Amino acid sequence: MKKKGILLAAVILLSTVGLAQAEEGKLSGTIDITYLSKYIWRGFDVYGDKSAIQPSIDLDLYGTGFGINLMGHRANSDKYENGERWDYTLYYYNSLFESETYATNYRLSWVYYNFPDNDKRSFDLQEMNAFFSWPNILPIKGLVPSYVIVKLWPSCSGSRVGSRSGTTGTASGFAHIFMLDYALTVQTEGLLPGIPEQVLNLHTEFVYNDGVGPGGQNVDQDWSNAVLGISTNFDLGNNLTFTPGIYHQITMDDSVNPDEDETWVSLSMKYKF
Repeated sequence: MKKKGILLAAVILLSTVGLAQAEEGKLSGTIDITYLSKYIWRGFDVYGDKSAIQPSIDLDLYGTGFGINLMGHRANSDKYENGERWDYTLYYYNSLFESETYATNYRLSWVYYNFPDNDKRSFDLQEMNAFFSWPNILPIKGLVPSYVIVKLWPSCSGSRVGSRSGTTGTASGFAHIFMLDYALTVQTEGLLPGIPEQVLNLHTEFVYNDGVGPGGQNVDQDWSNAVLGISTNFDLGNNLTFTPGIYHQITMDDSVNPDEDETWVSLSMKYKF
């Protein structure tokens, strides 16, 4: 009862703060549609080297720090219907120690993974994750380390996830994702008309997987993969942004992606309102 009381008090406190801020804020958000030449999810090649489309909408609830995200994952080829899904995310973001070297941005999220063409007891999953980044902690401006801890589990108690098709995994476990991003400004005057400079977003990540696998797939407890990527944003006006990117994955664990590294392209169009 004590734990439930503390949790209830925390929810009431956050809700009260959110409602007070909502009086001054406004509803805003982003609509996004992204094309992927391959859909790689935490190291897994979900659609077998086939391309995918990811539509999404993200709502920032009146500047309170609370938000809602809905994202779809659809293969552009047949025979992958069982792997297509919708992600429903509730999150809260904020920052601490803003003026300090150890300033911390964080985002706490709950995610429900829904596979609409399948029995939810066999496929659907839930996740809690916490994201942290430290924009001032390194002496190089624009170089930002981040960390994500993930806890994944079947959506239903007594779930049959992991008992079908000869799999023995439980789709339950943790993952730890360590990231480093760098915003590199390059001079483009004379190369891109009307654009004197462009920011290239350089991204690296390393994943330690401790049991997080889609659909009950058995996963080793090991360093699973590393990703290197580069992307940039082009402001098209009227609140539209086009973001191309290219990424390469070094696969370190065959239980995640057998004997294969991956390279893919991402093309994203965003509208902010």
